[in-house]
Amino acid sequence: MPSSTASQSGAKPDRAGQAIVEQPTRRERQRLDNQLCFAVYAAAHAFGRTYRNLLGRYELTYPQYLVLLVLWEQDGLSVKEIGNRLFLDSGTLTPLLKRLEASGRVRRARDRVDERQVSIFLTPAGETLREVLACVPDEAGGLTGLDLEGRKRLLDDLVTLRHELHAGPVAD
Repeated sequence: MPSSTASQSGAKPDRAGQAIVEQPTRRERQRLDNQLCFAVYAAAHAFGRTYRNLLGRYELTYPQYLVLLVLWEQDGLSVKEIGNRLFLDSGTLTPLLKRLEASGRVRRARDRVDERQVSIFLTPAGETLREVLACVPDEAGGLTGLDLEGRKRLLDDLVTLRHELHAGPVAD
């Protein structure tokens, strides 16, 4: 009796009823729509558009929102610590932080011992946004077409993907 996995995927079952996944041809593997990297890239762009719509009314960009998420978890982090959490370099992060400061949502403070170190602190306005924006993850998640369990599985898979890619060999 063929397994349900084999019959659902369209793959042929072997003698034990397990699905045999046929290897795609080289040409098929080179199709844009068969590229995992492109699917992730295109999904990231779609998320960007979605968050631009959700955050625009608060005059926030998606990267600024990410900084706020980090600071809501732990206030007073250095620019370097925030950059490490968000995988952003200081050249990208500094202008973004200056805009958040100009909007009154964070304040930057130089370390008294090491003036090169700058820490970022939420202002009352930045802290207030935490409650105002509490609905954003559910709103964005609801637009994915996935239920809560599906979103959790996808998140787990993407975190694993990121960890594996970061751990892999890096060519210069």
